[in-house]
Amino acid sequence: MAPKNKFSREEMVDAALRVVRTNGIDALTAKALAKELGTSTQPVFTCFNTMDTLKKEVLAAAERIYDRYAAEGLRQEIPFLGFGRQYIRFAREEPELYRLLFLAKMDSTSGALAAMEHSRAQVRPSLERIYQIGAEDADRYFRDLWLVVHGLATLIVSGGCPYSDEEISGILTGFSVSICKAIKEIPGFTAGAFDRDAVFRTLTGKKQSAKHRRVSSANLQKGEQSNETISLE
Repeated sequence: MAPKNKFSREEMVDAALRVVRTNGIDALTAKALAKELGTSTQPVFTCFNTMDTLKKEVLAAAERIYDRYAAEGLRQEIPFLGFGRQYIRFAREEPELYRLLFLAKMDSTSGALAAMEHSRAQVRPSLERIYQIGAEDADRYFRDLWLVVHGLATLIVSGGCPYSDEEISGILTGFSVSICKAIKEIPGFTAGAFDRDAVFRTLTGKKQSAKHRRVSSANLQKGEQSNETISLE
């Protein structure tokens, strides 16, 4: 008869989560967990048949922590922007769990795209309600802005993000406004069935007109100055 394990399954998963939070998922071995628990490796294999089984439970525990961050963001006045800020906060405060959830791929149900789908289901209702858009538009909005949020968060955990939280908030606001206006004002934008050339001609045409107005104004001022010089002479 196998000896009774003095650690519960929950206690062992919590200890494994501490190892991952400190050193990353690759550092989670039977020996590392035994050291964290202050015991031999025997209880580890008594409770878990394989380390892969344990890692899947750690992944589930990490998802629950992430979901608490996301839920707090969704309770804010503008839920999606709140969600984006919490996503960034999660990356800052839990970099190893962020790597586990969004940068590692343990199986076909994990990784960045799987996590995106999980988050999109949480956020979609608030997008539909606040921006008065349908599910398809909400999913397009979420995908485009999530790519921005994910890119910023990945820069943070890799140590290469030069932006403060205030600057990141401004970046997210700018992209949010741009995507929302495109969805609402460009027919066919969500489905990708719009005339890109016509849209860009309109955008560049406005820029050219503004530029021409500035040049004309500058030339007019130069002309007035020349006339004043001549009259003085």
